[in-house]
Amino acid sequence: MFIQIGKEEFSTEILKKAWYQTNIIVFTIALLFPVLCVVDLIYVPTLWLPFFIVRLVISLAIYALHGFFQRKQYDYRLLLHISLLLVSITSAVLCSLVNIDQLSIYFLMYALIILFFNLQVFWEPVNSVIQALLAFLIILVCYKIFSHYDINLFISKGGQFFAITIAVSCLIPNAQYKITERDIRSQFLIEKATGLLKDQRQELIEKDKLVEIQHEQLSKLNEHKNSFINIAGHDLKNLTGSIIMSSVLIQEENYRLSTEQKEYIRYITDSADKMQYLLSKLVSVKEIDSDEINFNLEIFDINAEVNQVIKGLNETALTKNISLVNNISTRPLHVRLDKVFAGQVFQNLLSNAIKFSQLNNTLLITTSLQAQKFVFEIIDEGVAIGQHELDWMFDKLKTLNDASTSKESRLGLGLSIAKLMTKEMGGELSYRSNNDGNYFRVEFFAMN
Repeated sequence: MFIQIGKEEFSTEILKKAWYQTNIIVFTIALLFPVLCVVDLIYVPTLWLPFFIVRLVISLAIYALHGFFQRKQYDYRLLLHISLLLVSITSAVLCSLVNIDQLSIYFLMYALIILFFNLQVFWEPVNSVIQALLAFLIILVCYKIFSHYDINLFISKGGQFFAITIAVSCLIPNAQYKITERDIRSQFLIEKATGLLKDQRQELIEKDKLVEIQHEQLSKLNEHKNSFINIAGHDLKNLTGSIIMSSVLIQEENYRLSTEQKEYIRYITDSADKMQYLLSKLVSVKEIDSDEINFNLEIFDINAEVNQVIKGLNETALTKNISLVNNISTRPLHVRLDKVFAGQVFQNLLSNAIKFSQLNNTLLITTSLQAQKFVFEIIDEGVAIGQHELDWMFDKLKTLNDASTSKESRLGLGLSIAKLMTKEMGGELSYRSNNDGNYFRVEFFAMN
């Protein structure tokens, strides 16, 4: 989280702090300056009344100027200069009029006023230097006009302490200005950071509420989905049960069927059994919501299963005049997998290869044993689908437009399922598409 302070924002905060300090100085002078007449009453009782009137007038004048400057929004520095100048003139005149024995007292009061001023004021240090020089100048002018004492006597009776005090006090605003400016910057950053955190917290609260609402909606949709899957799955199981029952009834009178018809009936029965198995997995809500799929592992000849898949898709290939070159190994090769899901992997890959292959093409399907692994390969030397398109089909379920004249398209859901099933059963699926055509490869650990 990076927070920046604009010049205008920082100037506004500086001005607030400056007026706060100015208010302290003005109200302190306005209240306490007339009270100093108590000192006059003690040390110069003959002059305390006129001095009291002068102090009172100065206090009222400073208070009035303060209200005027705030209404007009004038620079606070000018108000401070005028206020200190009025106090300086009054104090310098008093220092020049009092008896020499009381002079050190009045020099001390004058020095304390300037010291208090420099301890409280918030302005650039050069302003305090200007006021110090004005104080020396006013003292000299008043001495020339009102005092009849020797200059050396005038200095020795408190003038030297006055000079030292105001000279040292001029160093205070320099450090105070830097410290206050740093504090204002830090405070401003903290306030902005706090405000930003509050906004972010409120935004997070609103997002949490939105997430809760969406979670409730998704939960309801998930319930509807499960209900629909259960209903549809059970209905489909009933339909496939009817197909299986009809196949069994036909097989009971197989003496009436030709060899080719018997082969078709056996293929229908096997397909219906596989469909029943897949539907039983589908309607299992526990398995649907689980992160893992419970496979029914069995040992079988995988080459025989691939041959069955090719036979089942041969008619589909002929509709596009695609020739399926069967290069399946005749040697039995046993694996321990879920037979139905393994067959589904090969069927999805081959059916998609047929779907996206151009007309009058040839697809080579081979199986082999390599490094104790069963290897299933589909080689298509026709027009390349494109590696980028295949990546989307296997991973992102992207709609693909075939490069052939038929412009067939469908979601690559079958390829995504094939990739998932292969991985879940401990196998590996790879593919590529380049100028040489399209290539698909599946590997499973073999038992022999």
